[in-house]
Amino acid sequence: MAIGGAGPLSHRRWWRAGTVQDVAPPEILDLGPGYLDPSLLPVDLLRESYSVALAEFGSAALANGADRGALALRKALAVRAARADGVACEPDQVMITSGVSAALHLLATTLAGPGEVVLVDQVGYDHAKRVLADAGLRVREVPADGDGMDPAALDAAITAEGGRIAFAYLNPTFQNPTGLVMPVQRRKEIVEVAARHGLMLVEDCAYADLGLGPRRPPCSLGGLTRQRGVIRLGSFAKTLAAGLRLGWLIAEREVVDRLTGTGVVAAGGSLNHLASLAVAVLMRDGGYDSHLMWLRAQLVHRRDTLAEGLRDRFGDRFALAVPEGGFYLWIQSTVDDREEELVSSAMSHGVRVLAGSRFGPVERPSVRLTYALLPPGELVTAANRLELAWS
Repeated sequence: MAIGGAGPLSHRRWWRAGTVQDVAPPEILDLGPGYLDPSLLPVDLLRESYSVALAEFGSAALANGADRGALALRKALAVRAARADGVACEPDQVMITSGVSAALHLLATTLAGPGEVVLVDQVGYDHAKRVLADAGLRVREVPADGDGMDPAALDAAITAEGGRIAFAYLNPTFQNPTGLVMPVQRRKEIVEVAARHGLMLVEDCAYADLGLGPRRPPCSLGGLTRQRGVIRLGSFAKTLAAGLRLGWLIAEREVVDRLTGTGVVAAGGSLNHLASLAVAVLMRDGGYDSHLMWLRAQLVHRRDTLAEGLRDRFGDRFALAVPEGGFYLWIQSTVDDREEELVSSAMSHGVRVLAGSRFGPVERPSVRLTYALLPPGELVTAANRLELAWS
């Protein structure tokens, strides 16, 4: 399979409203959504993998898939999880999903009831909170520090809520929006608190394959517990393409049995069968890992371009820690800024950014910027415009 770039089919001709979800006007440089630049989406590679999958699996690729998902992909994901954490993982512990958001909705409607509580990071993925709230759950934010969710605060929240908690949802690796990586000791403390109370942990690992530095991320929460009491969520949306609508979860077999026993699975089988087989081919033939290596290099260049541009223009006006992975720069004002003015003045100068407070209660005025959607030259232009806007 072709590797080393997205390919000529990754054009922008149909990158417009009515075809894709969110498109900024031509005059706006968009640092808002967590999308990949069209030039990073591997259209050629995926077209080839679909062709191979259809030739290899024939009509079985177009049938109702196995309830847990295609065995070929579940085997590949189990092997990767075991290699990453050094802990055994079996294919029967893997379920194919339609992505992290869809998996969260499945958990919220299968393992929880309306009115139950879900504990989440104080500052965390905004759409996840919305998915949980839309399912009728009460979302309670747990205080955090520089290492992530505070174990003492988690313990207090569990005690205060009694038996009304469905699960806790965390994003400990290259967190959205802060880029934080929870250290291994903090992970152990969180796991210990949850185990003591019998609390299920839901671990969002959507960005875990996008490490952009030399250090490997710590063992997952699921790896630390040998998957007991943890449901780990993953996705190909950030590494391949959001349009695949393809993800997975890893949990104890009994949990996977319960999730695959729902009506939505019984009605149609695998939640995304054909895409599963195409990606299974990519993983088997080495195309996925080769693409990952190329994508990481592209993101490193873009991350460093935007981070250095902001530091050169603003110095210590904003606190900015360069993340070791993921899509985002999280910047916090060190002076007397107003968050809404930072956002509005950026937009008035042709740059869209997201207010930090949309992700939860923030201590200082904050803004989230993505470096994944624009090429390096436009990131430099965006930094120039922000200098004018925020000066």
